Amino acid sequence: MEKIIILDFGSQYTHLIARRIRELKVYSEILPFNVSINKIKSGDVKGIILSGGPDSVYQPNAPKPSKKAEEWILAGKIPVLGICYGFQLLAYMLGGNVEKGIRGEYGRAEIDVLEENDLFKGLPQKQVVWMSHGDIVAELPPKALALAKSKDGLVAAFKLGKIYGVQFHPEVKHTVCGREILRNFLFEVCKCEGLWDIGDIVNRVVEDIRKEASSGNVLMAVSGGVDSTTSACLIKMALGVDRIYLVVIDTGFLRENEAEKAVRLYEKLGFKHIFLVDVKEKFISRLKGVVDPEEKRRLISQLYFEVLDEKADELAKEYGEFKYLGQGTIYPDRVESGATGRATARIKSHHNVVYTHLSKLVKLEPLKDLYKDEVRKIAELIGVPKEVIFKHPFPGPGLAIRIIGEVTEEKLKILRKVDKIVEEELRKAGIYKMLWQAFPVLLPIKTVGVMGDERTYRYAIALRAVISEDAMTAEFAKLPWNLLERLSSRIVNEVKNVNRVLYDITNKPPATIEYE
Repeated sequence: MEKIIILDFGSQYTHLIARRIRELKVYSEILPFNVSINKIKSGDVKGIILSGGPDSVYQPNAPKPSKKAEEWILAGKIPVLGICYGFQLLAYMLGGNVEKGIRGEYGRAEIDVLEENDLFKGLPQKQVVWMSHGDIVAELPPKALALAKSKDGLVAAFKLGKIYGVQFHPEVKHTVCGREILRNFLFEVCKCEGLWDIGDIVNRVVEDIRKEASSGNVLMAVSGGVDSTTSACLIKMALGVDRIYLVVIDTGFLRENEAEKAVRLYEKLGFKHIFLVDVKEKFISRLKGVVDPEEKRRLISQLYFEVLDEKADELAKEYGEFKYLGQGTIYPDRVESGATGRATARIKSHHNVVYTHLSKLVKLEPLKDLYKDEVRKIAELIGVPKEVIFKHPFPGPGLAIRIIGEVTEEKLKILRKVDKIVEEELRKAGIYKMLWQAFPVLLPIKTVGVMGDERTYRYAIALRAVISEDAMTAEFAKLPWNLLERLSSRIVNEVKNVNRVLYDITNKPPATIEYE
């Protein structure tokens, strides 16, 4: 299968490069910038893209590919495209001069294409692009050709043989011809065929599972969400119904009747081995007095894998050895956990990424390189029910990270009731499916109110609703005022101990979608 390798130097936009390429029907794979040359060259690699990043290439410890990878990239035998930091790095490694600019270029900018070339083939001479850099290429490498310049006369794109670089970000929508520039790189420069299809992933994943798990049973914790359900169905397709054992763990942090609904779902989908494990008291007890969000995630993950390993040992007595742990990990989980490269910062720890070493079982992650929308397409292809496919994402630690501060039984009861009201009203208004996610958060504050002519001092609830394509970036949803008013009225009237409702109007970035 033809593919494009993206070396990640820590840009917030790296995931967008991968998405744009997949949208053009070419498979893309993101690797850490310092990965071995063998990993980069593995498979039918048609081209390499060096991502942007926050560093300066002339700093002593600036991220660079390994020595062997650098030599191979610069040899010019395979097409290469550097974006922003990648553009500067290529210029620097090829003998050009990179230095701090007098002033940075941030936001929309206009460039002039200097001459016809494959990268800008068929595109206007003047283009609006998205810049985000403080350093500049002050002098091009020997024999390199400037392809475009900014209004200030700075080099915005260059070429040297099969090596190309652009100072701007073609992957973001603000670069008007960005998609076409990437298309030209794929089909004019790399000579890709563009035959990759989401259906191909199903066949490849099933085959990979068969190779990875040739013998032994698979244990998998499932929640009823699209990620774990799709993963479980793919493993069942690959290994058969007799080798996969599903565990629904009721941690006490689930929504109303969620565990029982999950069991009924998997029975309906034809799974043979389904076990409901009720460990509510253990989980709530483990979090007593804990307020730090990362500590919450760590403790929940620790107990989560303890429960799974205990269940594996228990089931092994009757069904034989368990070797593998199936998981519904998707690509954004790995990005936020800092698992895609050394230059990528950890935003928050996902239990199914960071803490899997706590289990003695070998990970089996069919969806680890896919985005949520791609998972949903696969789910449709393999017959996952629509109500599961379009269900809003729910975090692994559950309501525990939607309660800011210490988790208690009382707070969980409050949040479950509010959560039910929010979903009911969004579905009634016909906008549930239009939103990526919508949920309430119980804040660690109480505020003064007046109810029935008496003073109250009760909890405040924050409502969060966002629109997104892949959870990597998100915009707050502009919900109708009458809907917000209805939500507020129902919550303060129907839920004891709440007297104030707030609406969160923060995008991602700077905020994450979840609060913890």
